[in-house]
Amino acid sequence: MDETTSLKHHFLIAMPQMGDPNFAQTVTYICEHNEDGAMGIVINRLIEITLGDILNHLGIVPETDAIKDQPVHFGGPVSLERGFVLHSPQGPWDSTLNLPDDIGLTTSRDILQAIGHGAGPAKRLVALGFAGWGAGQLEQEMRDNAWLSTPASPHILFDVPPEQRWQAAASQLGVDLNLLTSQAGHA
Repeated sequence: MDETTSLKHHFLIAMPQMGDPNFAQTVTYICEHNEDGAMGIVINRLIEITLGDILNHLGIVPETDAIKDQPVHFGGPVSLERGFVLHSPQGPWDSTLNLPDDIGLTTSRDILQAIGHGAGPAKRLVALGFAGWGAGQLEQEMRDNAWLSTPASPHILFDVPPEQRWQAAASQLGVDLNLLTSQAGHA
């Protein structure tokens, strides 16, 4: 697989007929996509846990209530106990995958310590779990019209409210998801 066919640094937008409740009306940021499969973080589904809950679990005292009250996202159904921070700018964190547009995906404790102390990256999305696809699985789902894809936008990722990201990502393609039928086919 080459860079022209990889969906890395793209949004996957669930089609309205998506039957899997884990992904209905979601936008997933694809962090890695190669011949072995794909990995991404759902960016528009919040869970009942706050950043303060995670920091408390790790023994990190948040510096302010604003930090403590930040929402946490459902990143996907795989490894729900694992935390991920999508952020900008990239930084000197212990375990970071550097992505285009100065976006990083970090899984190490040091970024959470920095965030807790008010010194983390300016833009961030904290998630538990991730979305994963085996070799060829995402390509088949694309052929089955389960997803739309569009290049990722840092603006949608970090600045658009989570409940607006599904339609905002589709709007990049000129698509109004409310007008799509649940019937899909191939021409």
